[in-house]
Amino acid sequence: MKRFLVMLMRRPQVDLAIVPLHRQFLESLCAQGRNEMSGGFADKSGGAYLLRADSLEEALAIAHSDPAHTSGGWDVTVYEWNTH
Repeated sequence: MKRFLVMLMRRPQVDLAIVPLHRQFLESLCAQGRNEMSGGFADKSGGAYLLRADSLEEALAIAHSDPAHTSGGWDVTVYEWNTH
């Protein structure tokens, strides 16, 4: 599997009630062996997670099913990451 950096940046209309659902989503990815690490930015502007997927298309499909994305409260960007 390849690694993808998923970055989430809060929009002004963010609903913080979604955060627990987002965390549950990340926990389910961990249980599947797909989320290597995750966390919020110190300035509270958003966060990121390291996702394992077979392709960019699969990574986008997974990231776009994140409640943070489906709620419309965060901008989600996915980058294929060539880690060493």
